[in-house]
Amino acid sequence: QAADDGLPMKAQVAGRPVGLMLGLQGSAHPFISRPSYQAIKDLPLAGKVAAMRDPDFRARLIAEAPLKDHPFINSLAGAHHKMFELGDPPNYEPDPSESLGRRAKALGVNPDELIYDALVADEGRAFLYFPMHNYVEGSLDNVRTMLANPNTLSGLSDGGAHVGAICDVSLPTYMLTHWCRDRTRGAKFELAEVIRSQTLDTARAVGLEDRGVLAPGYLADINIIDFDRLRLKPPYMVYDLPTGARRLMQEADGYVATIKSGQVIYREGQPTGALPGQLIRGFQPAPQALAAE
Repeated sequence: QAADDGLPMKAQVAGRPVGLMLGLQGSAHPFISRPSYQAIKDLPLAGKVAAMRDPDFRARLIAEAPLKDHPFINSLAGAHHKMFELGDPPNYEPDPSESLGRRAKALGVNPDELIYDALVADEGRAFLYFPMHNYVEGSLDNVRTMLANPNTLSGLSDGGAHVGAICDVSLPTYMLTHWCRDRTRGAKFELAEVIRSQTLDTARAVGLEDRGVLAPGYLADINIIDFDRLRLKPPYMVYDLPTGARRLMQEADGYVATIKSGQVIYREGQPTGALPGQLIRGFQPAPQALAAE
């Protein structure tokens, strides 16, 4: 209605569920509030895994009631129907039948048993996927409806908050791989449509009139992509923030070159050392020669 009334307003839509990465390395997982886990929480990862592989420890922890001073974790821990093994390549549109809760019911076991074993997998480096929003009906059909609306933009791709539990830095790549090539549970988008949404449409919406298209006079900001080879890798934890603090990271194959202002800054995902970018403030006008046309 605001757009119809002439107000230039855009809604930002995440192209996949807004969710958490649950893991022993991260800041959230279902067993944080169990007393037995509290006793090992400060051990290095290898020490946690060694303790959790003890059958007696496993049985004791699973049988425990959670501590009451973790209300968010406790509410999350009971939502077994929303916990999925992420997989490789990561699956951000899992079928509800693949949840650990549904699998446990089919096997006739306590869901915590499957969750426990999944967290200890890969020497404790595995993550479970917990879609919190945009996934009420167990598919991304409603997300597609929102993304197709002309008054929306694809967004939420930064990795700047809750970095021990959220990893959305890969969303621009996911928009290409999932929505233009790999989706099997519903309709996709045309590749050109998604590229325009993430380049020209986004640039114009935030007042960057000097980029977003390949044309004389515009900034030569270009990604050269091997689309058939484009693939997301699973998230992993790095410890490179001040004081050695953690953050989730995710990489992708298939980016042949990333060019900023005509200089190659990445080749095959690796930095070249070139740093031509600079801080910009506010509206950036289109090249004058073209703006006059």
